[in-house]
Amino acid sequence: MDSIRSSQYFTKVTHSLYKNINSILIILSIEGIQHISESVFVGLCRKVGTSKVVAMRRDIVVIGEMVRNQVATSGLSSAMASGSYGEGLRLKGSDIDFMFWPNNHRVIWELSQSQYYNTHRQTLILCDCSDSPPGFTLLYLLSPCTSRFIQRACVRMSNTYYISSSKFREIPLSESLPFNPIPHGPCVSGRYGTLEYDYAHCFVSDFWPPSASPWIYRCHSWPKPHVVDDIVKNGCHFVAIGHKLGNHEDHEWRISFSQAEQKLVYVMNHCQFLTYGLLKLILTEIINNGVGDNDKLLCSYHMKTAVFWVIQQNTIPHWCPQNLLGCFWVCFKLILKWVHEGVCPNFFIPGNNMFLSKIHGIKQQQLFIRLSGLYEKGLAFLLHSPSIRAFIIDVLYNPRNFICTDDHTLICEDEFDRNVFGEIIQNSVTPDQWDIQICIRHLHTIERMVGSTLLTQYQVLKLQHMTARVLQYTAFKLYMETYTPDNRLRYRADKMSCHMLKLAAKFGCITDMLYIAIYYFKTLRYSEALSVIELIKVKLAQPYVIYMDMENVDIEMYIEAVGGQSWSTKMRQAVAWDIRLNNRIHNITELIPEQQSALQRHMRVLFIPPLVLLYMLEILCYRHVDTIRAQTAQDDLQTLVHYDQGQCINLLSRDISWQILGICQEFTGDFQAVLYSYQQSLRQEPYNHIQTATEMRIQR
Repeated sequence: MDSIRSSQYFTKVTHSLYKNINSILIILSIEGIQHISESVFVGLCRKVGTSKVVAMRRDIVVIGEMVRNQVATSGLSSAMASGSYGEGLRLKGSDIDFMFWPNNHRVIWELSQSQYYNTHRQTLILCDCSDSPPGFTLLYLLSPCTSRFIQRACVRMSNTYYISSSKFREIPLSESLPFNPIPHGPCVSGRYGTLEYDYAHCFVSDFWPPSASPWIYRCHSWPKPHVVDDIVKNGCHFVAIGHKLGNHEDHEWRISFSQAEQKLVYVMNHCQFLTYGLLKLILTEIINNGVGDNDKLLCSYHMKTAVFWVIQQNTIPHWCPQNLLGCFWVCFKLILKWVHEGVCPNFFIPGNNMFLSKIHGIKQQQLFIRLSGLYEKGLAFLLHSPSIRAFIIDVLYNPRNFICTDDHTLICEDEFDRNVFGEIIQNSVTPDQWDIQICIRHLHTIERMVGSTLLTQYQVLKLQHMTARVLQYTAFKLYMETYTPDNRLRYRADKMSCHMLKLAAKFGCITDMLYIAIYYFKTLRYSEALSVIELIKVKLAQPYVIYMDMENVDIEMYIEAVGGQSWSTKMRQAVAWDIRLNNRIHNITELIPEQQSALQRHMRVLFIPPLVLLYMLEILCYRHVDTIRAQTAQDDLQTLVHYDQGQCINLLSRDISWQILGICQEFTGDFQAVLYSYQQSLRQEPYNHIQTATEMRIQR
């Protein structure tokens, strides 16, 4: 009863506090609003990222795409990260958007453009916009198409073969995706681990759409002419979705300006970028909060479009931290105006009203009433945002506090380093079913790039990490494929594999040395594997080691040990992350059921905490050499799994950690402990999708 009264009292006090703050915000002076703007700017830098962090994210994404697209031959597809992820935003709950397009297909707008292509190597597709709404088009084949997938998507109309967008979406182009795909507009969506993905298979045109030509002449002050030229020369894409009110909804394609939009976001100043981030936060935390997916009328694309229009129309003279809330308010009023009028003009083709088929009638009225209610509250409605509220209240309670808006000073060295290494891991290349030739092409491509003076330090570090990943995959792939009675050839392949793994350890982090131990174990060299394990133990025991996704690093020790040193040195001496076991390469026989279980759910790798795998290898090696030490290693593993408080085992990796403990306990015959470990594995977040293997082991 007391707890209920306390809760009611807290609610009453909080409501009173908000009511008073609302009044204060309404009558606040210009200086006060500027002070709050600065505070929100700082808060957004911490939530969305400082200019330095955002630039780093973009550099790492771009270099990964460059490597992939240069390796891709005419028979493969190119790709780009689109949407907020490619733009440098990392907001909780946002999905990751990717676009793929075949290199041997090109879309043209008029027949004269066919002269630029070799029709023996490339299939040409012609646009027909004559009977489609602005921003949409029909696509029909001009030359024979050898792709059986695209042939299946063709429909015959007026003696011409058109590529149907609806049929194209039905084709299993996404069989190789690392998840079970679900249709979502022009994309397929799915989850890989904790990340949600949207994959859009599309077509590309090297030419700018004629219907978007007026945009070029509209760019008087923003963006700059060289940016406009770069955007125009890179053309556009076509995604498989028709206009709901069009004459050919099932067959039409939408013209996509994702690449152009990304370039525009890249040339925003940081205040403009944070305004875009603030609009996305408000959309998620206030406007769409509690609204079902089917009832969410506004999306982040509308927010981005509003920022583009406001910047280009030059309605705000000063985009700066002191005016951040003023910039946000102008954009919010523009969105309110659009909802009232029922018109949201596409930034490149204004005739394409993006509200036309979605925001109209009673839904439009309800949305306008909702937004009007927020507008009437003024900036006070930002207090409903959990991400922003604290920064506003802090200023109201401490109005004389000095706020530093130099975003280069808002993040300390160890925190920035964690951002860098986290970004590299999240963008980590995952080789899957590559042959040796593709591996070699990757290494040659990286070798050509790494000497460029145009690369940033983050891009060089990313290339270094990619090199380690490709070398590790190549080493194990080479061992798998070298089945020959020729001992000399076998010996040479073994020497090459060992050399590649040692080289990868020099390029990578501490835990990349574990792949050497795995290889030695795989090739029955237990004493060599154990010597590597002992060396890794010493390195991982240092208090300055950063375990990614965990906050256990001793900051002072980290700065003392590697502060001010190169990124390469920091990564090699002070960074550890989960081991990724490729599920198509069976290096540890005891984990084959887990790998097969994960493959059934389209998981390409198992994510295993380094210390868990280290102890497992130690147990497996000592089983053949020293049973007492094997038991000691098993005790250490049991203590780690039972009592770790998130210091060495990521919460998401606890499923495989309990599983490995159970596997190792089977060796000693303690089946009650084994059963308990497997049951605990089933109770964890199914991050690695090993439940089938766990249930099989329990039954056995």
